[in-house]
Amino acid sequence: MNSRERVRTVLNGGVPDRVPLVIGVSNATGIKMKTYQAVKDLAGISEPDAYLYDWPELGTAAPGEAGLARLRSDVRGVRDRFPARTYERNQNRAAHSDYIDSWGSGAKEINPGDWFPGVHPLAGATSVDEIEAYDGWPDMDDPSRYAHVAESASAIASRGEHAIMATPWLLFPLERAFAMQGMDTFLMNLAAYPDFAVALLQKHLELCKKLMGHMLRALGDNVDIVKIGDDLGTQDNLMISPGMYRELLLPIHADFVRFIKDNSAARVFFHTDGDVFDLIPDFIDMGVDILNPIQTSAGRMSDLDRLKSEYGGQIVFCGAVDTHRILPNGSPDEVRAEVKRVIDILGREGGYMAASVHTIMNDVPPRNVLAMVDAVEEFGWY
Repeated sequence: MNSRERVRTVLNGGVPDRVPLVIGVSNATGIKMKTYQAVKDLAGISEPDAYLYDWPELGTAAPGEAGLARLRSDVRGVRDRFPARTYERNQNRAAHSDYIDSWGSGAKEINPGDWFPGVHPLAGATSVDEIEAYDGWPDMDDPSRYAHVAESASAIASRGEHAIMATPWLLFPLERAFAMQGMDTFLMNLAAYPDFAVALLQKHLELCKKLMGHMLRALGDNVDIVKIGDDLGTQDNLMISPGMYRELLLPIHADFVRFIKDNSAARVFFHTDGDVFDLIPDFIDMGVDILNPIQTSAGRMSDLDRLKSEYGGQIVFCGAVDTHRILPNGSPDEVRAEVKRVIDILGREGGYMAASVHTIMNDVPPRNVLAMVDAVEEFGWY
């Protein structure tokens, strides 16, 4: 099989020739620039540095074709862009000053070259009137966001070699609320001001659907997977109770999934960190096809046998190669052993796409990155 056939076989419930590998195509399956530069040096890859979304402050590399080939990625990404005026403003701002995105939220430089969300334009809001009065809502009809998408997707599809994942940079309703208010503030508002909190989530959903609609129309049939998601878990539990999730946030997520499926044949890839074991039946019921990142360092998500026995065949698992301990601190042989262990469990009878747990960070040695991707090639064949 070629890469696209391999991925499509898994998505259709079959067993491919080899476990597919997803790396380098989104910020959920990516690799930070410092580590990627070291990988290029180690592997002899000659290509210029580029960042996902042309966003250096995000710090995530956008590997070129030579890099993706060496990383053995079976997937290629198609991404939107920020509005042209957002790029212009940030490229011309004072050095080390805050990065402000098209929503008015942004990041502060906490160490040289390291950025952290710290600009929250609705931090003090608690009423629906304040949502309506905010004048910084983004223009999702700006064609500079998506004018390139049809050509980019068509070029990948014309080669017929790789699966195509669309990864629009939206954040998503809950994480966007964290960006607009701050995580602690919005989590408190879910409990103290639920009408306001739901109205803010609905506003984000409306804007996300508008941009997603432009993306899906531009992609047409040239897309296999659409990535969405919201981080819902902590190291040992959920950020909010299952009851609160099902009452306040699940309808938002279900609406978004339904919108994608009503407007595309693509499969929905849902990224959510932490121990989200209690919500897996909800994800399946709402139509999620692929669950990522399977954070094996977080609570019950470490029980891969249970995940596979209870939910294998109902949802595709993507991820599970540990970025908490194994990739940054293990030896290449330990990385190989962990990849084999994960494939042996989650890869039984298909239903698994290999990937690291979230983005490979700057503390991961380049030899371990290559050990991971080469281990999928070594141990992933059926």
